[in-house]
Amino acid sequence: MPRVVGVSIPDNKQIGVALTYLYGVGLALSRKILKEANIDETRKASSITLDELNKIKEIIGKNYRIEGELRRDIMMNIRRLHDIGSWRGSRHAKRLTVRGQRTRTNSRTVRGNVRKTVTSGRKPAAKPT
Repeated sequence: MPRVVGVSIPDNKQIGVALTYLYGVGLALSRKILKEANIDETRKASSITLDELNKIKEIIGKNYRIEGELRRDIMMNIRRLHDIGSWRGSRHAKRLTVRGQRTRTNSRTVRGNVRKTVTSGRKPAAKPT
């Protein structure tokens, strides 16, 4: 398994798709990196030579923020919003939606799959034991 920036990428996938296993690298960025490195994106990751792998690492390290550095930047941005007391910062702190989505009926996964339905209020009769 080739390792790029501390992450093992799968051997059996095409290198264009395998690079998307890195946090911050999507399909479009992966294709851009491979085009810059002059590597065919349909080749298997296991067939990449060390020189080509080093070229990919160099391009990523020089031009893009990925993995830990990107996660740290995102975390710092959210912390900044929270510290200045903005609406978005408080929504992040409460783990609610931030961009104006409806939360009354949607966003069940964020709120812990809460299903609050109105019932008749009567409890079912106790079953004899």
